[in-house]
Amino acid sequence: MAEHLASIFGTEKDRVNCPFYFKIGACRHGDRCSRLHTKPSISPTILLSNMYQRPDSITPGVDPQGHPIDPHKIQQHFEDFYEDLFEELNKYGEIESLNVCDNLADHMVGNVYVQFREEEQAGNALKNLTGRFYAGRPIIVDFSPVTDFREATCRQYEENVCNRGGYCNFMHLKRISRELRHQLFGRYRRRHSRSRSRSRSPYRHRSYDERSRRSHSRKYDDRDHYYESRSRRNRSTSPDRRRGRSRSPGGRRDRSPVRDGSEERRARIEQWNREKELADLANRGNEDSRYKNENNENGYAQNQDQYYNQQ
Repeated sequence: MAEHLASIFGTEKDRVNCPFYFKIGACRHGDRCSRLHTKPSISPTILLSNMYQRPDSITPGVDPQGHPIDPHKIQQHFEDFYEDLFEELNKYGEIESLNVCDNLADHMVGNVYVQFREEEQAGNALKNLTGRFYAGRPIIVDFSPVTDFREATCRQYEENVCNRGGYCNFMHLKRISRELRHQLFGRYRRRHSRSRSRSRSPYRHRSYDERSRRSHSRKYDDRDHYYESRSRRNRSTSPDRRRGRSRSPGGRRDRSPVRDGSEERRARIEQWNREKELADLANRGNEDSRYKNENNENGYAQNQDQYYNQQ
């Protein structure tokens, strides 16, 4: 029973826990949902509810005064918010992903999901962000059960074919430019590359550079050319090499043994049988001679006894 409940946990078959809250960290029914919304006590992901405020939040593409807004300005406003939030959250640990929802439904509008590399880093961010304000609004932060954003993201939105628009129940994540992503997340890649280079030993690193330099430039000094030509000459003039044999006494280990034919195997078996028969005959002859010697000794002893009795 326990295995069955564990296998259906967070799925549509689970009649106790809400599958949408488990996948997305939010539910359109909220507290009125008939299923449980079990908040995790620890998680690498935190949720900043309704934090991002779009400049066209009332009507898409139009400001509160009713004037149209340039899409480039909307994107610039979002990237400024993204960079500002990233720099603040980076103080608490390494960020694996920072996702902002573009949905319009009340339970998902402006939601920000931050996934850290370690759970302790997420706990530190939760502790320091609780009770703070951003743009005059309180920050509502909590742990989120979402760890796999591929299951929570609307695939039709990524292909620009979602029919439900901003009121879709799956995440519509806003995209940032490639330059900004490289600027923010590239620091982690550079840091990891430096740590890997420092962990290498100096000798190993130097030998790698020498091998790569030789393989690309093909420039050898006179000493390397002398030893290389000498080794080639020795290999080409070695009699063992011409015969296809190894110089080691045991011969080449990687060469497969040559199997004998059926006639050779029969001859070898007959030879073994003859040798065995000869050995058996020799053993039998030794036993007969030993038996005769024992009889002779017994007869001699009996004759001695008779001689002494007659005396």
